[in-house]
Amino acid sequence: MAAADAAGTPATADPAALETAVRAALTSVIDPEIRKPITELDMVDRVVVGDDGRVEVGIRLTIVGCPASDRIERDVRQAAETVVGDGNAVVVLGVMTPEQRAALTERLRGGKAARGNPFGPGSLTRVIAVTSGKGGVGKSTITANLAVALAARGLSVGLVDADVHGFSIPGLLGLVDDSGLAARPTRVDEMILPPVAHGVKVISIGMFVEPSEAGGRASSVAVAWRGPMLHRTLSQFLTDVYFGDLDVLLVDLPPGTGDVAISLGQLLPNAEVVVVTTPQPAAADVAERSGVVARQTGQKIVGVVENMAGFAQPGGEIFDLFGAGGGAIVAERLSAGQPAPVPLLASVPLSVALRRGGDDGMPVVLAEPDDPAARAIEQVAAQLAAVPRSLAGRRLDVTVR
Repeated sequence: MAAADAAGTPATADPAALETAVRAALTSVIDPEIRKPITELDMVDRVVVGDDGRVEVGIRLTIVGCPASDRIERDVRQAAETVVGDGNAVVVLGVMTPEQRAALTERLRGGKAARGNPFGPGSLTRVIAVTSGKGGVGKSTITANLAVALAARGLSVGLVDADVHGFSIPGLLGLVDDSGLAARPTRVDEMILPPVAHGVKVISIGMFVEPSEAGGRASSVAVAWRGPMLHRTLSQFLTDVYFGDLDVLLVDLPPGTGDVAISLGQLLPNAEVVVVTTPQPAAADVAERSGVVARQTGQKIVGVVENMAGFAQPGGEIFDLFGAGGGAIVAERLSAGQPAPVPLLASVPLSVALRRGGDDGMPVVLAEPDDPAARAIEQVAAQLAAVPRSLAGRRLDVTVR
């Protein structure tokens, strides 16, 4: 088949062959929210070849006002123009009918019942919950960077911000605008499509709150919920949000041993737990409790991360601002209740770059990968990625995908 000539006008070609070639080119267009080719999602309504060789491509968007419409339109036009030449493709956007949306959600669920938990026992997705005994130890910062580090290794990663009262994941991953408003998920009927940041699919209660009537930032709105609402929210995040096929799902738990930690044990009894602490021995006592609760709900503790460890001064001397040894103490104490020792996965040093990355929404593992904190978090990602998976002895690394 002849392609477009050098002048950018369509070359003479059989219309049927040209349509086939355009449809083949459209297989490269990925829906940015669902992360699948639009051809697999039945989003291509028509490809019409004119007498002059130009084409019109009709696209069905999932919903009216789809936030990804501009990107989809651009990508479809560019794909079609690789066949017919620049300026010779027109994209017409439409919207799926209710029946087409229902068929799409059924296809995405793979025939599974709506509102089912895809991450329970028997799932091939590895679930890793990140917990801490108290707030302010950098648990969410570690979780966000760890998710991005795993995604950068080629893994399919999801992240649930289960810290409902203290949500911060959207900001840490750059999903918050200047007004404090977080990126909104897209709803397709009862299915929620999570925003994607740095290759990680993310859901957080912060994506559903509105700015306060007093004119405050959306990110400063308080969520005052008690146990039943917290359980329901975590359950909905697991059942209604379409993450697709994940290698790993990270869950950023609130600090302490309250309702959400218990709910996680009920909803995800197969979850593995990483405990984050700081170096001072006093913090170790509190962090140990969060690990004990995880173990009481049947979960396995896979490691401890010590954050805010020694700060390297210009002369090379290490200044232990928050003491030393707390991470090793927590790992040793938690090892007592498991067949295998609980490892200290890494000590993450105090780092201006790590703090700056959180403020800017650009994780340090991407922004400044040579920073000591970034290297320590990469060390955690490497160890977690090398742990054998629970089913059929498969491993969570890119060599088996």
